[in-house]
Amino acid sequence: MKNNNIKEEQQQKQEFLFDGINYKILLVGIGVIALGFILMSGGGSDNPNVFNEDVFSFRRIRLAPTTVLIGFGITIYSIFKKSK
Repeated sequence: MKNNNIKEEQQQKQEFLFDGINYKILLVGIGVIALGFILMSGGGSDNPNVFNEDVFSFRRIRLAPTTVLIGFGITIYSIFKKSK
């Protein structure tokens, strides 16, 4: 009878894979990635015969991809961060 109670307590006591801070950092990283993709959007043209120079703006060529890479770095850090 005691063994059954111990087994039931062990089964009910499930732990998360990461700590709470890891999940918070992960959400921040996902938010930064989403921000990078939002920065990348737009700049298209309604008329296919007209070329829009906004495609090659600083925001879409440099800033947005850098923001996405920083976001991936944050998420990788949140995965590898050790629990205390």
